[in-house]
Amino acid sequence: MTTSRGASRGSGATARQDGGGRKHAADDPPTTAALETDRLARVALTWLTEPGNRSVFELVESHGAVDTLALLRDGGAPGETLRETVAARLSAGNPLAVAAQAMERADRLGARLVTPADDEWPLPVADLRRLVLTGSTRRVDRETAPPLCFWVRGGQPLAETLDRSVAMVGARAATEYGVHTSTELAYGLAERGWTVVSGGAFGIDAAAHRGALTAGGRTVSVLACGLDRPYPMGNAALFDRIADTGLLVSEWMPGADPLRPRFLIRNRVIAAATRGSVLVEAAARSGATQTMHRALAIARTVMVVPGPVTSVMSIGSHELLRQYPEARLVASTAHVLEEVGRIGVDLAPLVRGPTRVRDQLDDESATVLEALPRRGVRGVDDVAARSGVAVRTALRKLALLEELGLVIQRDDGYALSPVTPTTAPGTPVDTTAARAHRGPPVPPAAGTAAVG
Repeated sequence: MTTSRGASRGSGATARQDGGGRKHAADDPPTTAALETDRLARVALTWLTEPGNRSVFELVESHGAVDTLALLRDGGAPGETLRETVAARLSAGNPLAVAAQAMERADRLGARLVTPADDEWPLPVADLRRLVLTGSTRRVDRETAPPLCFWVRGGQPLAETLDRSVAMVGARAATEYGVHTSTELAYGLAERGWTVVSGGAFGIDAAAHRGALTAGGRTVSVLACGLDRPYPMGNAALFDRIADTGLLVSEWMPGADPLRPRFLIRNRVIAAATRGSVLVEAAARSGATQTMHRALAIARTVMVVPGPVTSVMSIGSHELLRQYPEARLVASTAHVLEEVGRIGVDLAPLVRGPTRVRDQLDDESATVLEALPRRGVRGVDDVAARSGVAVRTALRKLALLEELGLVIQRDDGYALSPVTPTTAPGTPVDTTAARAHRGPPVPPAAGTAAVG
């Protein structure tokens, strides 16, 4: 049996961890056999108990995966509920034998196991240590600890792929607006070299994956089942495309079923492994909002795309914006990049309407222009009186306005031009006030995905 894995972290004179929390000095590195035993133990623990179990994670941190597995098998699990769970699973088989079979199955699938001892382990998921959701007795709100291992399908290194990544989540029953928006945002992010992470479901998830793939970028689908049990099956072809250029990732071993609670447990990984999460559409009771709550709890950037107030698929999104001041409203790729990108580099351009010649006029020129009638002609003396400027000033301003194409001179005075000109590059504007008011030009961001 062969498995693909990265080299163990740490070398030289520094101490390092074996992935189970125990320190090894530089002159006492773990052997290959010890690392393989640790890997099998981690797989066995995820079968014996569900991923994210905080008690199990803390035991692994303190005693290592191998000793934790032995403790649980001997009935030493902390807490009656965990002991009952372990006993029930033990009655179904030997956890180490199950783990070995899962490794063999992964080899046939072309997948690999990644643990904290591997170079491609995504370090940001360690922030789940501080994710504690209070006020809930549901199991899915207690299974919030960092993962023990990941199953990965795809040729890209996991940590590198997730380093510059944004999660996009939302409703399965997405509207046309939501699908369009998700596709456009994902396309724009992938086009700029960002990885788009989602859960592979119908609706917003699938649209995000497809948008990134269409841009020729990378996307990651974090599954709540075995890598050989893609769910939903209707997206099987999409999952194959994702594995070709990106990654399929799961905490559950090959063959694991897509049980309902596992999707919410999975969501914590989507929140923690990325720099920020974008909620595109969500109803009042949506699993997608759970991802955002987990992201908020570990201080990740949370972004929400607004939707029509008449749509039930906007209720969850708008409530998130109302309840959490730290949640940011985003309406374009540029907005998302401003929130998760480099400070001072990925700023979104200011949204401005088309520049008009009138906007660049100084106060006196604008007043003189307003003194002209909507129809007909007005003499210079009358224009000066109505605008409150000297006749000489009125003549100078009228000449400027004529040069800019805003007015035309006739035998008996001046009239408004029948055609409103647009500003051309290099158009001179006479006054210092007009130049100061104009401000620097803002070029449009290439490929920006506008929403709406």
